[in-house]
Amino acid sequence: MSFLEIRGLYKNLREFSLKGINLDLEQGRYLTLVGPTGAGKTILLECIIGFYLPDRGNVILNGEDITRKKPEKRNIGIVYQDYALMPHMNVYKNIAYGLRKKTKQNIPEKVQEISESLHIDHLLHRMPKTLSGGEQQRAALARSLVVRPRLLLMDEPLSALDPSTKKDLRRMLRRAIKKYGTTVIHVTHDMDDVWTLGDEAAVMHEGHIEQKGLLGDVLEKPCTDFVAEFVGCTVLEGKVLSRENGLTEVDISGTRLISYDQAEPGEKIRAIIRPENIILSRTTPEKVSARNVLAMRVLEIEPENGLNIVRLVCEDLTLNVVITNNGLHDLELRPGEEICAMIKCIHVRLA
Repeated sequence: MSFLEIRGLYKNLREFSLKGINLDLEQGRYLTLVGPTGAGKTILLECIIGFYLPDRGNVILNGEDITRKKPEKRNIGIVYQDYALMPHMNVYKNIAYGLRKKTKQNIPEKVQEISESLHIDHLLHRMPKTLSGGEQQRAALARSLVVRPRLLLMDEPLSALDPSTKKDLRRMLRRAIKKYGTTVIHVTHDMDDVWTLGDEAAVMHEGHIEQKGLLGDVLEKPCTDFVAEFVGCTVLEGKVLSRENGLTEVDISGTRLISYDQAEPGEKIRAIIRPENIILSRTTPEKVSARNVLAMRVLEIEPENGLNIVRLVCEDLTLNVVITNNGLHDLELRPGEEICAMIKCIHVRLA
């Protein structure tokens, strides 16, 4: 039995709906929940906390069916993008607000402890309107964590922050979550949140969960084309040529790739490659650990979120590569030029 169990959850809100959600999460795990706008991620959180009553299905927390229990009786916290701090209270009173409903003991000590964990102990006297966005979000997180919720739900809590503030807050959040042993479901559109924070990941699409599992499995071995495209993988259709000495050789449109994953000769497979696992070089190195060395041509270069997506082509084979601005400058890449792409066997996943 899992700590959180969601069974056959349906909720129709016309413009958004959940269609038979099944989800298990162990205690103390951090699940990042991703998917396109309109997939139903926020509705799922709000059914878990009790803001919506499902049309069908059950929410079970630590063995207790809480499907019809009032939100305030579930001991589940939720943090939204817009902070939702009470403007007439200072930071200390905002953090202590929920505690006072649960206990009268050691409130100052508990507020001090969580505020130190999130580096806002020097801001306890300040009013919310005088804080930066990052400081307000840390105060909102402290208010949710200090009551020791059985489960913490977060709906894009970092999306309104600048990149530098996000990076700092991710580090503080991860440390605080580990310290308190909190079980978390975090809705996000930012793959940096997924990579940095999650133990597990789930991808939602049109009201259902397409794939849920360990972070590496979802990001490196997606089970559907939709998941692969959403998490940024290149998926190549091919056929297994041979399996010898722990290596599988596959044919992809006339190009041969080698993988450590097992598959039988003659089997039709999907080779999955993450864009950050491809190394580019102007020349073919004399000594290289990667067994897959491909001569390719730069098709186009597209800036994206401070990085660059380089699309490479070799006959009928197309690959996407992520490269930094410095890497792009050092290689002096331009469309139409030849380039060497190297991929280690461990990074060619077969499905």
